Amino acid sequence: MQKPWNLRDRTILFAANVIRFCRRLPRTSEAAEIATQLRRSAASTGANYWAGSRGRSTDEFIAKIGIAIEEADETIFWFTLLVITEISSEVSVQELRGEANEIVAILTTSQKTAKRRRDERKHAALAKRKASQRK
Repeated sequence: MQKPWNLRDRTILFAANVIRFCRRLPRTSEAAEIATQLRRSAASTGANYWAGSRGRSTDEFIAKIGIAIEEADETIFWFTLLVITEISSEVSVQELRGEANEIVAILTTSQKTAKRRRDERKHAALAKRKASQRK
């Protein structure tokens, strides 16, 4: 399946696919509990990315992306737990867990870039202020 380039589309598609995956889990209390956590963390990944992308500031964007990274990482945890507890097979979680790992990598890179650019702007503004004070 072709993945969308737009990360907003990709994160909502990811959450929808996780919801569909959870519908196929066994009807046990353990699976239900993990499915609830899995759905919440997958949806929260997208929700926080969406909120960050319309953030009012770079600092808000960086903070929201940080939360999205944590939620995507938590999603990986729940997929791994499903396999370790033998509720699901490695094969059944492989694609979605791989997508969660890719989303973590993309968001982490995005956050690092935003931090670097923010710091460069602050440094440039400080240098400009110092230069104007010397005149």
